[in-house]
Amino acid sequence: MSYAELHCLSCYSFLRGASHPHELVERAAALGYAALAITDECSFAGIVKAHVAAKAAGIKLIIGSELRLEEGLRLVALVPNRAAYSELSGLISMARRRSPKGEYRVALRDVIFHLKRCLLIWLPQRDDDNTRAYGLQLGRLCKGRLWLGISH
Repeated sequence: MSYAELHCLSCYSFLRGASHPHELVERAAALGYAALAITDECSFAGIVKAHVAAKAAGIKLIIGSELRLEEGLRLVALVPNRAAYSELSGLISMARRRSPKGEYRVALRDVIFHLKRCLLIWLPQRDDDNTRAYGLQLGRLCKGRLWLGISH
């Protein structure tokens, strides 16, 4: 059975990821992964280096980004095609432009309005009524392209 890691942070996610994107790709290839998603927080900074390494290693690279929304939600957006890449790139630029350097601001309405083609992984942080309500809203507005992300 092939495995693909769909949420991986590189050193470009400041104080969260440690390894360079090309190192992550090389390690994933050595472990026999079918694919690796580089999903740095509100950034595509490591994608070029990861792409070069993925070509050399013969592993599929999935481009994406993790987003912490103003509502307290955490999502991973993955791009399945060029149109989705354009949408996510535009959202990242907008979120960065509306904030001081090194920060970003993105809300649920931005995700709903701008990311029509991206695949979304919702990473709930707690189990309460508010979180469940957001989950239901996401499920209704992103039907067919939303998954629940769970990790150890």
